[in-house]
Amino acid sequence: MLVLRSLVFNIVFYIWTTLWCFGLLWTLVAPHRTMIWGIRGYMRTLNFWERVIIGLKYEVRGREHLPTSGAFLVGAKHQSMWETMKLHLLMDDPAIVLKKELTYIPIWGWYAAKARMIAVDRGRRGAAIQSLLKGAKERVAEGRPIVIFPQGTRTAVGAWRPYKVGIALLYENLGVPLVPMALNSGLYWPRHKFLRRPGTIVIEFLPPIPPGLTKEAALARLEAVLETATDRLVMAAGGPPTERPANAPPLAAVPTTAG
Repeated sequence: MLVLRSLVFNIVFYIWTTLWCFGLLWTLVAPHRTMIWGIRGYMRTLNFWERVIIGLKYEVRGREHLPTSGAFLVGAKHQSMWETMKLHLLMDDPAIVLKKELTYIPIWGWYAAKARMIAVDRGRRGAAIQSLLKGAKERVAEGRPIVIFPQGTRTAVGAWRPYKVGIALLYENLGVPLVPMALNSGLYWPRHKFLRRPGTIVIEFLPPIPPGLTKEAALARLEAVLETATDRLVMAAGGPPTERPANAPPLAAVPTTAG
């Protein structure tokens, strides 16, 4: 039954996504907020198919930790494609940091450009940092939340991957709160896998890291709280904890104050 449900859902997912991609083309010449309204509509309908076909739901915890006004950073775990399709339901008009090559995808890339995402050419290290900071400062001036995946790519449940310096540089240069976002989506919608499992995905926003720390301290605190919370959510759902290799630095102690 799990295989059959996954097969049906994947067929529906790709057909439904294709229909919406073409159906929303008119929003590319409409105001920005109109297109965002269309994206949110697509995500809501996709959530309906997840519940009906797979039996997959989601729960959001810690919304009170999201600033109610102004720009802020979100450092999010990235285990699955699933969370990328929920970000516009979790926050108002987020700007997502993504690989520049994704913007070359026909039609999808047009929407990413219209949504003013922050595209980074990771092959050009120095230029990538400059384009990341420039794009982020423009989005902060618009008062939008910025979502970045600190490990840079999807990381399987239980696997370890180091945190990259990009989010620390954003924290240091933007002067806005940094909200960690933990989740356990990889248990239900694993990367590079066909199966989609029923259950409840949990997304948890953690208390923000206030501006004012050094970039090294902020990155260490982010990794400590985000890895700890993610392991807690994964293990509560029956998954494995992250296996840190022997040569990986230990998680830092989490200070209680910004100083």
